[in-house]
Amino acid sequence: MSELHSIMSESDISVDSGLSQVAEERLVAWRRHLHAHPELSNQEEQTARYIEAQLEAMGVADIQRVAGTGVVALIEGAHPGATLGWRADIDALPILESNEVAYRSTNPGVMHACGHDVHTSVGLGLAAQLQARRGELHGRVKFIFQPAEEASPEDEPIGAEKMVLAGVLEAPRVDAIFALHCMPTLDVGKIGYTSGGVWAGSDLVEITVHGQKAHGAYPHEGVDAVLVSAHLVCALQSIVSRGVDARRACVVTIGQVRAGNSYNILADRAELTGIVRAFAEEDSNLAIAQVRRIAHNICEGFGASCEVKITQGARPVINDPVLQKQTVDALVKRFGAEEIVSHEAQLGAEDFAAFSREVPGCYLFLGIRDASRGIVNALHTPNFNVDERCLAFGVARFAPILLELGRSWKA
Repeated sequence: MSELHSIMSESDISVDSGLSQVAEERLVAWRRHLHAHPELSNQEEQTARYIEAQLEAMGVADIQRVAGTGVVALIEGAHPGATLGWRADIDALPILESNEVAYRSTNPGVMHACGHDVHTSVGLGLAAQLQARRGELHGRVKFIFQPAEEASPEDEPIGAEKMVLAGVLEAPRVDAIFALHCMPTLDVGKIGYTSGGVWAGSDLVEITVHGQKAHGAYPHEGVDAVLVSAHLVCALQSIVSRGVDARRACVVTIGQVRAGNSYNILADRAELTGIVRAFAEEDSNLAIAQVRRIAHNICEGFGASCEVKITQGARPVINDPVLQKQTVDALVKRFGAEEIVSHEAQLGAEDFAAFSREVPGCYLFLGIRDASRGIVNALHTPNFNVDERCLAFGVARFAPILLELGRSWKA
């Protein structure tokens, strides 16, 4: 009995993927190789080469490098139809893995702690299925293996934006695009969908407060940048509680405060770094305007001054309602309403909106949780792991949907 078959037999969940046992084992092998060899944003050279090698082994003819370490593969069907896009992100995180598994990260301090190894493997699995079933495929599917989803916008280019600027949605023009994300709050075997906002937009906030140094014994002779910052952090929380419609989600977080170099000297400078998250652009804009106003007014009140820098990050991911309805309806028809479930929106950020603001997009969640086996840990943690049955579920659920929508989707 294969290792994957053994894993599957531990539960009463049946994948019934239509995949051969060899294909299921190949999914696990892909995922474990990628998990053991993670690479950070914009450094995914070996990952890209591995993806290219697997696509070539399937017989995919049209494979291109895009935006450095991005890989795009086009599979052409035998019949006229839509051009669908499937996006899988490929980068890892700067996290030291604590899982004691044979395939743990061999790159110290770097880990696939957000499931991009799973996303990539499911993308490869779908490519293998459609390559083998080209005679049934209407239109074509463009597989987009995207680098740098985890990139910080102030440090390096965000991968989705780079790929869009490089023309990945053109030649041929993509009519609709899809993506999945591992979700540790969703049981393995389930697919989750969210109406409206799926992921929040995020904007980096950097505030520099300028005060005046003074000896701690004579604070009246200076302007304490630490005290000003403390008032500022507290005041910024009023943005969400009093400035944004309480029926809508918005978060203002200050995660870093850096100030001072001596315990008995008033700091003349403090640096605050945080983030604004919201599902609606109008709420983001309102919150940012209030950050600026509150920062300048608080500082002026204490005799200090400040600079406020806002760096726009990922925009909100909002599913196209028509595409989502067609996709969810098709999934429910094939697999049942008990397997395709509504899931709460996420205030985390994702750069998929760079694609879905250009063409209709549908972003769904892939269940990876199995509490009976202790697979429950959150994304971006050193002990994050997945129930590997999710790989076959991802391919089994979406290969027929891509075949169906290639025939039926009208942009």
